[in-house]
Amino acid sequence: MLFNSLPFLIFFPVVTILYFLLPYKRRILMLLAASCFFYMFFKPVYILILFFTIIIDYYAGILIENASGPRRKFYLSWSIVANILVLAIFKYYNFINGNIEGLLNSFGLSDPIPYLQILLPIGLSFHTFQAMSYTIEVYRGNQKAERKFITYALYVMYYPQLVAGPIERPQNMLHQFYEEHNFDYDRTISGIKQMLWGFFKKMVVADRLAMFADVVFNDPNHYHGFPVIWAILFFTFQIYCDFSGYSDIALGASRIMGIELMMNFNIPYISTSIKEFWTRWHISLSTWFRDYFYISIGGNRVSKPRWYFNLLAVFLVSGLWHGANWTFVIWGGLHGTYQVFGHLTAGIQQKIKSRLKPISLLITGIEWAFTMLLVMLAWVFFRAHNVHDAFTVIRETIHIERGVLFGIPMFSTFFNVSCIVSLLVMFGVEYIFYKKWQLKLFPEGRKSMVVDVVYCALLILCIYIFGIFEEQSFIYFQF
Repeated sequence: MLFNSLPFLIFFPVVTILYFLLPYKRRILMLLAASCFFYMFFKPVYILILFFTIIIDYYAGILIENASGPRRKFYLSWSIVANILVLAIFKYYNFINGNIEGLLNSFGLSDPIPYLQILLPIGLSFHTFQAMSYTIEVYRGNQKAERKFITYALYVMYYPQLVAGPIERPQNMLHQFYEEHNFDYDRTISGIKQMLWGFFKKMVVADRLAMFADVVFNDPNHYHGFPVIWAILFFTFQIYCDFSGYSDIALGASRIMGIELMMNFNIPYISTSIKEFWTRWHISLSTWFRDYFYISIGGNRVSKPRWYFNLLAVFLVSGLWHGANWTFVIWGGLHGTYQVFGHLTAGIQQKIKSRLKPISLLITGIEWAFTMLLVMLAWVFFRAHNVHDAFTVIRETIHIERGVLFGIPMFSTFFNVSCIVSLLVMFGVEYIFYKKWQLKLFPEGRKSMVVDVVYCALLILCIYIFGIFEEQSFIYFQF
């Protein structure tokens, strides 16, 4: 079920009302049933895959807690292998097979292994990583094994963040399911505001920008110069508004019920370095890789060459996590290379900054522009259908045609201007509130009911007038 769909507009209030009407001890079962219904709306049979991993990890957690010595690691390994095996079959099998086939063909050999005719279950990487965090935390002694199967199943299947995160940790989530959350006006209004802001970012900004970007990226050989540059810029903000919009809706819907999810985005496009960017972008994933992969392979507690290798390895795996395509691997590799280069030149950068203190504001602006340029370059590979198309898009950015600003006849000047205006409004509001005024867009402190109603009414009106109402899936659903 898509958040930006009519069924969700019915599903959400019904589930939320039932949540507060039921005795709190029965809410877990209701939320689990609702989450199953939510997920089965996409493809019912794939819920069996979810329950397969849920059953394995539920018993693995108990076995790990009760075991001692090498057996604890054995049960953890068993759980991790089962989860990765599911990912490998549904997400990477055809990708690996295709590469083996290409390698064999280069030697004049054929590949006898057949391809699997299966679709990737929606959100598989997200709930797999969330399940793995549970068994790892139990193994580390940071989390008690959950004895109630229904509660653990809800931890994995909780509908607001089931499909595209944020990827939660058991320490944050499990205890909240046992707490009684009564209806609270301030919390509800805060949640509704965040949901509406998420819908605004998705339907008014992201889906509008997507219409232009998709035309160029779907046929990169036919566009040159400014249309390509605009498409790259539009996708850069499309993916942010699309993904952070989903996160806002998820966080808002959950907050109304009194269950707090972790913040997943913190206006990443104000970053002045790639390192800072990754403290602000997809925070739940970047911290997952830091805590469970980067530190496990040594982190920065090793020699410098090994440290740089660790950084590059984390981002390459992160790229592969996003999708079974070399474009995602290159995207991750670019970000890993950026990080390594940043560390290699840290000393030089610091010396330059110290000597240019009088123009520090200008230096900050240059750092921001350079960071955005690197991020946008990587996004080209993330968005392109294949590596060849990505290099085509990059090559065509330099073929500027005189008198051509947007260059796509099917889009009117009004449409193009509306894209830019909606983008500036979104970014301006978030930047002013968060960066300049240090205010929250969705505070829980009591405000005038009139102000609350006006705020919500204005957002609803903007979405109604300027929103794109074709049900367009969220980008990160494919992961």
